[in-house]
Amino acid sequence: MQNPRQIAFLALREVHRRGAFADAALDRAFSNSQLNDLDRRLVTELVYGSVRRMRSIDFIIDKLATKKSSQQPPELRTILHLGLYQLEYLNQIPPSAAVNTTVQLAKENGFSGLSSFVNGLLREYTRLTPPTPPCQGGAKSVANSPQQAETKTTSNSPPYQGGAGGGFNSPQQAETKTTSNSPPYQGGAGGGFNSLKLPENPVQRLGIIHSFPDWLIELWIEQIGETETEQLCEWFNQSPTIDLRINPLKSSIAQIEAAFKTHNISTSRIPQLPQALRLNGSIGAIQNLPGYSEGWWTIQDSSAQLVTHLLAPQPGETIIDACAAPGGKTTHSAELMQDEGTIYACDKTASRLKKLKENADRLQMKSIKIHTGDSRHFPEFVNLADRVLLDAPCSGLGTLHRRADARWRHTPENIQTQSQLQSELLANAATFVKPGGVLVYATCTIHPLENETVIRSFLDSNPHWQIEPPTIDLPVQPSPEGWVKVWPHRHHMDGFFMVRLKQLKKN
Repeated sequence: MQNPRQIAFLALREVHRRGAFADAALDRAFSNSQLNDLDRRLVTELVYGSVRRMRSIDFIIDKLATKKSSQQPPELRTILHLGLYQLEYLNQIPPSAAVNTTVQLAKENGFSGLSSFVNGLLREYTRLTPPTPPCQGGAKSVANSPQQAETKTTSNSPPYQGGAGGGFNSPQQAETKTTSNSPPYQGGAGGGFNSLKLPENPVQRLGIIHSFPDWLIELWIEQIGETETEQLCEWFNQSPTIDLRINPLKSSIAQIEAAFKTHNISTSRIPQLPQALRLNGSIGAIQNLPGYSEGWWTIQDSSAQLVTHLLAPQPGETIIDACAAPGGKTTHSAELMQDEGTIYACDKTASRLKKLKENADRLQMKSIKIHTGDSRHFPEFVNLADRVLLDAPCSGLGTLHRRADARWRHTPENIQTQSQLQSELLANAATFVKPGGVLVYATCTIHPLENETVIRSFLDSNPHWQIEPPTIDLPVQPSPEGWVKVWPHRHHMDGFFMVRLKQLKKN
């Protein structure tokens, strides 16, 4: 199959019909196609962008069609998503091409009788959208990032379905309608929202413009206010950055900079992170970059690198990484220890530990020992470790820019369940630490229930533990309590929480 929009449609159909994860659906779609790199990038952009912007696009359908988006035939709604996503967010695609290819897509997938409706709705939207110069804008694809962030999610809730249920019971052509006399909209990526009346309620307004569920918008406004919430939403709808962590046992940051320069790849250093290097612009396949096979570097976001610096493992020590896979922080610990000592890398999923071992082998690490199983059931580790890292499974709400569908898969209820699991893991991991030893708790979420609440509860129940504020120079200012919370829009890296806990020696 060679038609990129048809391939995107098939992937999205799997997401909406079966609740498939967007990245998995995309991988399956690619396995059955033969596309050049340019078309693969287009498919990736269409799939991830349409999933990410579902709420915004459904709002447009609701405003322009007589039938609400939730009442359209599911596959027709998917086709409309593809067309409207191109019109609103991909200015480099001519509107006529977006309209015509979407109409053709409808005809080829059983909606010939509704092709005039598709044509009419899309053309009505183009009349509402002021012309914009061609650019490379829009919601850029996560697929350009070579690996997902090190989130450890456990949610299996269904993706956002939009509105109320119901079907489109008649094959007759739906009517389009326009809305006028609405206040002008001053934000967003495209221009079509200018002529669509948005809710005055700030939670609903921001949720529609930036395509997030109301409960997340409410949560963020409570923590950082409306202005910063909008900035955070904009960050999460951008393309993720790609950071490297240089392996100082095999190379140096200057050597990597020089090697990348010879391949015309721009890089920039990140202040106060001596091993971090950010890649700028298009880079191609990661495995083809200089130094990959030699183990000179690995991919790890800057905020994840902060965690291991906070742990500060030393040569000769015994370290337990209680939830280690996929292993970025495990191998970072080995680097900081000069690969001298013992690191027990634990995870209950053998396949994820296999990837950890492959990466450790590529980086030529010898100090890492794999331990398969649930870290809540390792009595042999009690009082064994000088330092323990608990990079806890979490909702990943600090890395929403890396997973297009994550914003739709979580609810306040499953966040509460996640928090309970994290508390259990923390209480058990604390038993692994020698008296006077250190434990670092970290997540890639910015939800207080998974972070501050877990730590406060632990300290209330364990008076012989206390927060040890960072003594190293970090690019993020610690809170008065002593923990570090990374806000992506402020610090230009993945959202993270981390805190260093010290066990007091008993008299």
